[in-house]
Amino acid sequence: MIRGVRQFARLLKISAILSRYRLDEFLEATHLYRPMSLLRVFTPGGKELADRPRGERLRMALQEMGPIYVKFGQIVSTRRDLVPPDIADELALLQDQVPPFPGEEAQAIVEKALGKPVAELFGSFELAPLASASIAQVHEATLTDGREVVVKVVRPGIRRQIRRDIDLLMTIAQLAEKYWESGARVKPTEFVREFEMFIFDELDMIREAANASALRHNFEGSAELYVPEIHWPYCKERVLVMERIHGIPISDVRALREAGVNMEKLAKTGIRVFYTQVFRDNLFHADMHPGNIYVDVSNPQNPTYIALDFGIVASLTQKDLYFISENFLAMFNRDYYRVALLHQEAGWVPHDTRLEELEAAIRAVGEPVFSRPLNEISFGELMLKLIHVAYRFRLDIQPQLIMLQKTLLNIEGLGRELFPELDVLAASKPELERILREKHGIDNTAKELRERLPGWLAKLPDMPGLLHDYLKQATDGTLTTRIDRRDLEALRASDRVNGRSTSQAIAGGALFFSGALMTALETGPWFAWGASTLGLLSLAAGAWLLLRALRR
Repeated sequence: MIRGVRQFARLLKISAILSRYRLDEFLEATHLYRPMSLLRVFTPGGKELADRPRGERLRMALQEMGPIYVKFGQIVSTRRDLVPPDIADELALLQDQVPPFPGEEAQAIVEKALGKPVAELFGSFELAPLASASIAQVHEATLTDGREVVVKVVRPGIRRQIRRDIDLLMTIAQLAEKYWESGARVKPTEFVREFEMFIFDELDMIREAANASALRHNFEGSAELYVPEIHWPYCKERVLVMERIHGIPISDVRALREAGVNMEKLAKTGIRVFYTQVFRDNLFHADMHPGNIYVDVSNPQNPTYIALDFGIVASLTQKDLYFISENFLAMFNRDYYRVALLHQEAGWVPHDTRLEELEAAIRAVGEPVFSRPLNEISFGELMLKLIHVAYRFRLDIQPQLIMLQKTLLNIEGLGRELFPELDVLAASKPELERILREKHGIDNTAKELRERLPGWLAKLPDMPGLLHDYLKQATDGTLTTRIDRRDLEALRASDRVNGRSTSQAIAGGALFFSGALMTALETGPWFAWGASTLGLLSLAAGAWLLLRALRR
């Protein structure tokens, strides 16, 4: 009862804010909400705001509602596949502007989490925060050995506040989805669930530390991206301690120019870092807005990016990663039929989609983009338009793909701000081709083979028996296969890609099995150590085909 009363009071407050900013279309989105428009009588000041764009009014309203709603607006701004461009552009300007909580309170949280007074844990600990956001705030400190660090402390009571606001957001979203005419298409409850997942992930400092540590490992020794060191003994669920970095914010273009930074190289490096994170490592920083990126200018001609805030890090399934990379290459080459075919093979569009229609729709998206001057082409924008095309063909896009598109758009935007003449196509295509060539080259294939070969060899003695049992059942007529209807639909949807994979798997298995037999039976020409040359070649060829099949 008390919880319901509090929710209703909070709902009235939100409605009053929406009314003051003359967001009538949001108030009238549901029949149940329309009476709330009467609040305009009691909310003076709205007339001066009525002529401002709706996106600006919504942004101002969210800022007044509080930090959790600011965060929600930031997440919504990334869903350009569903949100009108004017609203998405304005919500992207939302910044966490939250008053800090007392430093003594932060100190108490640190001491409780780590079980010792800060005087024993650190050489120094600044009570005045270095920065403050909606989820946490940051304090300067030094370790007992003198190394400079920052201490990130989760806000007290924030989990309870988030839970309360999310419950209210879900109530509003459910009403909108039920009564709003566009509710079924926009799916506001999906927004809320996505937001809930992201926001609670950001509350876990151990998770963020693990994300940072993984990215640091991937770029160890790199001159292009630096990730601060995590000090694990000082990390707990509500406290994160990492290396203090010094650099120039990526948004301070003037300071970068004054430092003599090679802006063209910096812009191209950003593109290269993005493609490396996604297609080489399959782990990318999904929140790379200007506030989270600094630049080390100690070598101005070879500047290094510094990444911060690792609360949102994403990866793709191996299947999506393969098809995304192939789609990118096909779009680079303006091969629209292949893009359409890849969409179908990936299961991104229904299997009965007419490829000619899909190809025409993709061409209608691609050609206007490619007709622009090279320094105006945006693959982030192109990817967004392709997502809209996919929606027309009844596709539900996974959130990871949206995050990928948003990150690409951010990187391109930063690159163009640094170097307006940036040719994204010229910077992107060679990098993607290089990464895929290395990833699927002989060296990497051999590495995967070495890793998998012991497991395959361990199973080899069982193969004759399994093959005998299979053939006996087939001869006796006792071999049965059960396929569920849903499984059959899935098979039909992916039969094209699976056809090639199956052929490769059969050929690879035959070569691998033959090579293993020749090696075991010691037939053919010999190496000094007693292995059959032909057998080894057959093993290698079979393993290569099997790996190609598995990658699909």
